Parts: sequence; structure tokens; C-alpha cells
Amino acid sequence: MTPTIKDVAAHAGFSIATVSRAINAPHTVNPITLDKVRQSIDALNFRPSPLGRQLRGERTRLIGVVLPTLANPVFAECLQGIDDLASAQGYRLMLMTTQYDVDRERHAIETLREHRVEGLILTVADADTHPLLDQLDRDGLLYVLMHNDTVRRPSVSVDNRLAAYDGVRRLIAHGHRRILMLAGSFAASDRARQRHLGYTQAMQQAGLTPAPALEVDFNAEELAPSVLAHLTHGANRPTALFCSNDLLAMVVMRGLRRARLSIPQDMSILGFDGLAMGELLSPALASICAPNREIGCAAWQRLLARIGGAREDRGFAATSLALTLPHSVREGATITALASQVDLDRASPAYGLAAPAATEKPFA
Repeated sequence: MTPTIKDVAAHAGFSIATVSRAINAPHTVNPITLDKVRQSIDALNFRPSPLGRQLRGERTRLIGVVLPTLANPVFAECLQGIDDLASAQGYRLMLMTTQYDVDRERHAIETLREHRVEGLILTVADADTHPLLDQLDRDGLLYVLMHNDTVRRPSVSVDNRLAAYDGVRRLIAHGHRRILMLAGSFAASDRARQRHLGYTQAMQQAGLTPAPALEVDFNAEELAPSVLAHLTHGANRPTALFCSNDLLAMVVMRGLRRARLSIPQDMSILGFDGLAMGELLSPALASICAPNREIGCAAWQRLLARIGGAREDRGFAATSLALTLPHSVREGATITALASQVDLDRASPAYGLAAPAATEKPFA
């Protein structure tokens, strides 16, 4: 049975009114009393109902935002889209970052709940199987996901699988056969897993054998020597790299230059995100573009709609949970066609030997 404020009061030995003040106006409660109430709340795993507070008119107009990092401009662009609209409508944002760590995700969500946020906008490691999101659903705290590509929960994203498929097809069209995908940890990013599925399908439909993704540290500013050696040594090294985000592509470009490889003459590179700064690089980064600021704006609009009018059914209908925004592929100078047919014929079995199929199946 879910504990109530009455249970907390009985456990702590205080009145319901005292417990209510400790939750909603802790500055008015004696520190010793406040500590005892908090101990009882923790012991009973009591969660004040955000819906109940709203029905009583106790509005904080505070929205929690949980992002993996601000070091990646993708999330900064999303945050800017949220903040522009939230501030104009009288809401405040409380931001926490997780560094792609599941334990930090838990801490962030619990901390924001303690601050009585009216809703959450999040990017999490795995949207489909996330116990904390299940708990939010049970408790009625409204949220919307950004970039998490899922049909099970309220979300705003591009179709990560289709976007990657389109990008890798572009590499194949330039004559590349030995295409390797670099990604952060799949355990920390369901987006990366979806993008690898798109890579795999593009390779298979071209008659090529996809390689396992090379997983690297999302937070690293340099490629590990072993990773760099894998990319640059051997006669059958890849001729093109598909990086699961633009920031990783930039790290890869720096590593390849230090290894005295030329881009794109020695290796073509395709990123994912469409960061504007990628066009300032030399050579300009080719990228699969997501409308990051628009994703933030749309996530805010969906959350506000849920807060304002979705209390009775506790969310959107199942058919409208996921909002998918369009992507595009930005041509850049980091991709070039292979110089000759000789390059195509030297493909390793690890990356496939067959030429592209004459008739390609539609994406499925």
C-alpha cells in the first residue's frame, strides 16, 4: 500500500499539519522536528503527490531538466529552446546533469522531486526499460523525454534509426564499403543503439556485412591509443567512419590528424546532430542533422500541455505519445568518394565484399 501523509505523521509522532509544513514550508519548522519528519519520509518511502499539490493550488512553477551533459552542444541547444519558452511563461528551470551515469540519473530525478517540480524534461540512458520513469508514471509526476526514441512514453525526437540509415546510405553512395560506426556506450544511450540499427540495415541492404560498433567513452576528450590504432593501422582499416554524435566526430578528427591521416582523403567522417560549429571546422563536418532547439521547444510545449490539461487521463493517448521531428543529411567536406575501383575491391570480409544491391528495399 502506498504510504500517506497520515502514515508519516504517525511514524514521526507529529500531527499531519506539522508534517505538511515540513514538506511544503520547511523553513517554518524546528530543525529537530524537520529531521525526524524527513527520516520518517525516507523510512516509508513517502512521495508527496504532485497532483495533490496542484489540486490544492500549491504551484511552484518550477520545472526540472535532466540532461546527460552540457559539454555536448546538442543538449545546450535543447535547453535554450526550453528556457526561451519557459521564462516567457513565468516558469523557472532547475537543471541537473548525469554524465551518462544511471546512478546520477536516479539522484537527479529524486532531487528534483524533493524540490517540488511540477514536471520534468529528461534525456535518459534507456527510455523503454527505466524503473524511475515507471515510478513517475505511477506517482503522476508529468514528464516528457527529449532525444529518447521511444513509442512507450511521452517523447520528442528524430527517428534515430532512419536518420542513421539515410546517413550511411550516403557514405555507400560515395563508394565506401569499409564503414565503421563509433559510438558511446550502448548501455548509456538508447539513441546510439537505434543509430547502430540504422547503420546495420543500410549496410545489409547494400550487400555489405556490418561491423560491430566501436564503443568509446562519451566523456573522453581524446581517443584512447588502442582505439586510434584500430582505426589507423592495417591494410583493411575502414575508409569511412560514422560517429554517433558530432562531438565524437570532432574528437575523432583530431585523433586522426595527430596520426597523420588526412580527412577526407585517407578517411571520410560522418557525424550525427548537425551542430552549427561543425560547419566552422576545416574541413566542414558532414552530419545527420536533428533540429535540437526545436526538440527542446516541442518538449516544453508538450509538458505544458500535460500540466495544463492532461490530469484526468494522466497523459496523451497511446497513439500520440511520441512526436518525431524530421532530420536531414548535411553534406560536408569530410566525405569524399573513393579514388578508384581498386579501393572498393580491397574490402575486408569484416566490412563486406559485395557491391551494393541493384534494388534496395524500403526502410523497415
